[in-house]
Amino acid sequence: MQYTIKKIKNIICIVLVLSIFLSTYVFADDADEENLNPAELETLVVESGTKPTNEPNLNAKSAVIYDSITKQIIWGKNENDRRAMASTTKIMTAIVVIENSNPSDVVTISKKAAATGGSRLKIKAGDKITVNDLLYGLMLRSGNDAAVALAEHVSGNLTVFADLMNEKAKDLGLKNTHFITPHGLDNSLHYTTAYELALLTDYALSNDTFAKIVNTKSTTININTSSRTINNTNELLGYINGVNGVKTGFTNNAGRCLVTSCARNNNKIITVVLGCDTKKQRTSDSINLIEYAFQNYKKVNLEELVQKEFENWKKINLERVYINKAKSHAICVSLNEIVKKQITIKNEEEKDILIETNAIYNFEAPLKKGTKIGNIIVKNKDEIIETIDIVCSSTIEKKDVFSYFKELISVIPNWKQFSSNR
Repeated sequence: MQYTIKKIKNIICIVLVLSIFLSTYVFADDADEENLNPAELETLVVESGTKPTNEPNLNAKSAVIYDSITKQIIWGKNENDRRAMASTTKIMTAIVVIENSNPSDVVTISKKAAATGGSRLKIKAGDKITVNDLLYGLMLRSGNDAAVALAEHVSGNLTVFADLMNEKAKDLGLKNTHFITPHGLDNSLHYTTAYELALLTDYALSNDTFAKIVNTKSTTININTSSRTINNTNELLGYINGVNGVKTGFTNNAGRCLVTSCARNNNKIITVVLGCDTKKQRTSDSINLIEYAFQNYKKVNLEELVQKEFENWKKINLERVYINKAKSHAICVSLNEIVKKQITIKNEEEKDILIETNAIYNFEAPLKKGTKIGNIIVKNKDEIIETIDIVCSSTIEKKDVFSYFKELISVIPNWKQFSSNR
């Protein structure tokens, strides 16, 4: 009896250990599970093109559409909520590696890297592979083993590499993002937001090496002396017009995640969906966000509108500016830099863009170059989008004794003529 009880206890212990192990390591990015076949994907693409242009109704817990050109959120759902992000973590891993290593470096795979669970490049301890090929394995195959190998190569261990990731996050102004691992397996202290993940992606895509890797559908890498073809886990790449990356993700806690970059007709957007229930819903949500953005939003050239308003104001009002005791009353003015040269707005909202010009018309000399004499305010309805100062573009000096003397001399001939006429 005692032997039976002891045996049951041992079995329970084993089950508990396995449960902890599986919950920690197995549920990584879903490189091979729940794949969409081409017919299913094609159906989603066709459906997205025929859907009405209403506000997106998503399965995702958090989502965002980010305009890469105007640096705006143009649509969001809980975009500032902290959430687990699974293997979309590897966007940060890749950029830290690219910025801190040589792509031709050869990495010898450690036992720790080879034993990493979840989605894998399937590299073994002692294998030799370049940093460049590991980066492709990281971003295309979503290899957790590749993530650990790269982290060890750059920093020696995962803790120091996480510090580099967090330093980069701080440099980018990501205040609601924190990294513990290079692969993104679940950890309560490992999180980001849909918005900050979009910001990170926007930065990463400015790196040509990163942009090339995530836009690769399939490639051949070399491990030791053998070549292997790997395919991208991003189901939208090659199927949706303009999609050029970026990264998939899945853990039990994070749900299905997808970061997508898409460029069409000189417009560039990044969409992020976090916490979808299934891969099909993650795909559908992402397609809907992409099509919604390109069908419903347009760019407005604010710089052009402001310059036109400024020129019109100068023609009508510049002569009204009076500078008391000035050597010259002719004033030259200019506009300070327009920071937001473009904005993205809904198609029907262009009529809501309002431009107001305010100015002071009376001054006392001297008037230094750069002195503010007014401003132009750009509004979208009641929201102020941009305020641009109107400034004096050259110094206007105050009259001195000689200036007054010259004025006096200039009126004397007129005085003599006036006297003789009398």
